[in-house]
Amino acid sequence: MRYRSRVTAPAAALIGTATALSVGSPARAAGTGARTGEPGPETLGDPVFPALGNDGYGVSAYHLDLSYDPTTKLVEATATLRVRTTRALTRLSLDALGLDIGSVSVCGRTAGWEQADEKLRITPAEPLPADAAATVRVTYTADPRRTLPHTAWVPTPDGFAICPQPNSAHTVFPCNDHPSDKADFSFRITVPDGLRGVANGLLTGTESLGDGRTAYSYRSLAPIATELVQITVGDYVIKDRQGPYGLPLRDVVPAARAAALEPALALTPGLVTWLESRLGAFPFETYGLLPCNSDDPNAFDFTGLETQTLTLYKPNFLLQEERKIGSHMMHELVHSWFGNLVSPATWADLWLNEGHADFYGLLYRYERGWTDSLGFTTMEARMKDTYTRGDQWRHDSGPVAAPNATNLFDSQRYLGGVLVLYAFRQLVGEDVFHAVERAFLDRFRGSSATTADYIAVASEISGQDQSGFLGDWLNGTRTPRMPGHPDWTVTPVTSSLMTPHSRRGGHWHENSATF
Repeated sequence: MRYRSRVTAPAAALIGTATALSVGSPARAAGTGARTGEPGPETLGDPVFPALGNDGYGVSAYHLDLSYDPTTKLVEATATLRVRTTRALTRLSLDALGLDIGSVSVCGRTAGWEQADEKLRITPAEPLPADAAATVRVTYTADPRRTLPHTAWVPTPDGFAICPQPNSAHTVFPCNDHPSDKADFSFRITVPDGLRGVANGLLTGTESLGDGRTAYSYRSLAPIATELVQITVGDYVIKDRQGPYGLPLRDVVPAARAAALEPALALTPGLVTWLESRLGAFPFETYGLLPCNSDDPNAFDFTGLETQTLTLYKPNFLLQEERKIGSHMMHELVHSWFGNLVSPATWADLWLNEGHADFYGLLYRYERGWTDSLGFTTMEARMKDTYTRGDQWRHDSGPVAAPNATNLFDSQRYLGGVLVLYAFRQLVGEDVFHAVERAFLDRFRGSSATTADYIAVASEISGQDQSGFLGDWLNGTRTPRMPGHPDWTVTPVTSSLMTPHSRRGGHWHENSATF
């Protein structure tokens, strides 16, 4: 089947995990004697989230084993990480917040550990040499309802789902929580009979444990960034259907809403077909929707989230007619290519995700003659209107490729990104533009890429140095002239410091133009 040529082979099974470990107090002693190496840095220096991520190693695989108790609402879990050091380490750290740690081992030996801010510092019994493989095992308990400064947990009446983006995967499992360190994932989710546990990727096993519980196992066939992990428990039915060229489509639907949601779910094959004709074969082993079983408006403050192979949605949004949901369903599907297949190397590169998702989502809308939220029916009309706002948005939110943690998910990364792509297409023409898009996806598939990487591919494929043109559009403080539209003008900047497209509380205010 055509799409399967795009899938990475499964990772080897994790090895070297320890058996039951003793439990003690934090910051306990590890091995003694001379220690060579140094503590690994507790940051990757991300320009938006400077404290996020950890250096000195890379993660090649995670295995997450979670057990949900519906009486206590707690999750008992073990995270097993296969890592490779990039330098000699006397200590390494993982991102972790709100997790009650029970035990830690490295290469099967009890390790010292302490929690500090959002870091879990781990001291192996013996230092780890450079370029060494190691297995890190952490047992812990998590409360999906715990109040934290930020959280990925979405509690529901019958379980939970998670929304890790951008910086909250480490409230669910200890990890190197940065999209530049993608890894293979496998999962085992144990739930009471009558509930279902689901995660990214394909179901690899179902085991009845004989005590009123069932364990569901999943594995992804391609690397996942931590912000794209999905784990959910609830009273679900699984609805399978076939997509184009044999692509398996899997929707995870609250049992009580299955019939009502079917019209929206049935749209996916057509959406995939439309996008494959532009971006190439669907890049993963499966795709589907997860309408989270919660009507709480505060459960999560966005409509859809592109967790890999299984997009999280608010169920009530999907109950609307096609013209009100189709464009945004396309937006989320585009993330399978821009954001999931190729992830941002830093959070400053987010426009690559959101600009592309809105670009193709709007194209899909206008091809169908659906009026957008401002009353426009063509990309040119919407871009002319967006162009007038360019200097104001740069004043209020900075350049498209220079966000901060407060304005990361505002309109400058969405529509501002669309305007950049529209300007580039105007400059080089439709054929060259699409050649650049496909070359970029092929070049960085399964990994992460920077804004500079996109500019380099654009220069190579177009045969002209695009660093000046795209650099001005992405990083300039003033809006450049629009190719092909010398009559377009930009509205002068006012002194406003807060506009309707700015971030509000929680994760972010919804700013996609595809609604």
